[in-house]
Amino acid sequence: MMSTAQETTEHRDHDTGFFGQPWALAHLFGVEMWERFSFYGMQGILLIYLYYSVSHGGLGLPQAVAGGIVGAYGGSVYLSTILGAWIADRILGSERVLFFSAIVIMAGHVALAVLPGVAGVGVGLVLVAIGSGGLKANATSVVGTLYSTEDPRRDAGFSLFYLGINLGGFFGPILTGLLQSTIGFHFGFGLAAVGMAAGLVQYSFGRRMLPAAASRVANPLPRNRYLTAGIIAVVAILLLVVLVLTGVIRADNLSTIVIIAAAVAATAYFAVILTSRRIDATERSRVWGFLPLFITSVAFWSLYQQQFTVLTVYSDTRLDRTLFGWEMPVSWVQSINPVFIIVLSGVFAALWTKLGTRQPSTPVKFALGAIVMGAAFLLFLPFANGAPHSTPLLAIVGILLVFTIAELLLSPIGLSVATKLAPTAFHTQMVALFFLSVSLGTAISGWLVQFYDPKNEVPYFSILGGIAIVVGLGLALSVKPVLGLMKGVR
Repeated sequence: MMSTAQETTEHRDHDTGFFGQPWALAHLFGVEMWERFSFYGMQGILLIYLYYSVSHGGLGLPQAVAGGIVGAYGGSVYLSTILGAWIADRILGSERVLFFSAIVIMAGHVALAVLPGVAGVGVGLVLVAIGSGGLKANATSVVGTLYSTEDPRRDAGFSLFYLGINLGGFFGPILTGLLQSTIGFHFGFGLAAVGMAAGLVQYSFGRRMLPAAASRVANPLPRNRYLTAGIIAVVAILLLVVLVLTGVIRADNLSTIVIIAAAVAATAYFAVILTSRRIDATERSRVWGFLPLFITSVAFWSLYQQQFTVLTVYSDTRLDRTLFGWEMPVSWVQSINPVFIIVLSGVFAALWTKLGTRQPSTPVKFALGAIVMGAAFLLFLPFANGAPHSTPLLAIVGILLVFTIAELLLSPIGLSVATKLAPTAFHTQMVALFFLSVSLGTAISGWLVQFYDPKNEVPYFSILGGIAIVVGLGLALSVKPVLGLMKGVR
């Protein structure tokens, strides 16, 4: 007779109600779609809101400072996955943290919509960053609970989940950009709040269908340590407030601070997991195998996330956005990548499913992702140092197609491998560690804005593209030892 655990695994492996995947994936697909609608919708107009003049509805900040803020904010989103993962693994479980995080996100978008000036930006971005961090790590972790470790549909399922992300990423910038360009920034931010509310309602109905494993607390915090954890949280908040009030944390150094925080957090996380007595030798080896993937991921995201910093400035000033005599909003450029994701994610999912055990290993996919991303930056070179609005829209479409191919080789695969390599006691926190690579790369993308010079673009695009290619080639040459450390996980 089969045990209860075996019966559960058998049921999961034969549940094909959602395009061949477990039916519960539909609910996670939906909440992530709406969350990304609000996230990318807001981010599509955030940078120009910060640097547009007051007469045009913006705050009038210098472009370098505005870019640094956006990069720091994006990095903080992924940095806060640590908090969301810790609360999930030690106190509430992933499913509950996901639900409460959605509420916090909605509150942040409401603050951006109704509070004027710097106050709205400060309150709104902090709430959205904390909520998005909690939702991202835990949504990914919950998706992982829908599959057994041996289920060959796992990578395809994560690619389908990624489709939901990008449906939201497509419609968000289009609709918020339309409102921003016609009736104002705060109406665009308000639409982002409405989108998150829709996601919250949808998830409230579907959360009951998730497996019990989604609510399991992997490593419960003893009750007698709750007070200590609360005191640490209060002290940390007060310290941040003091650093802001004394000018240590400023708008012009936010990205640097987030880079340092993310690097320290990642180092500490690797150290804590690797030295824990709760993991065995095989789990420890797999964590070591994750390290080169982490480094490659940082290099990838530091280029990819420039869609929201340098590429936004480039689209505003250098790109010809005229369509049949009408100039499309700047934010619409950020909807090009999700279109390709929507089209190609199914292709990649089908490809990995068809290849099965013959598909390239995870280190090979990561290496190719970094190399292709570096090549995408080199594609800017034929248009370097051009006149205002001289770059054809079709050229950016082609470059973003290459961005997309690189993304599909690395990002959904990174989410999947993080759940496969995760020690049992650090399941959600291992996902957070992957997001720390995104945090570090995103903060670096904001920090790099200061080096972008529209009058001398060749060094910028060629050096950064070359670095990404070198990192990818380095991982490609190290595939065998990395797979050895991963102990059977491909």
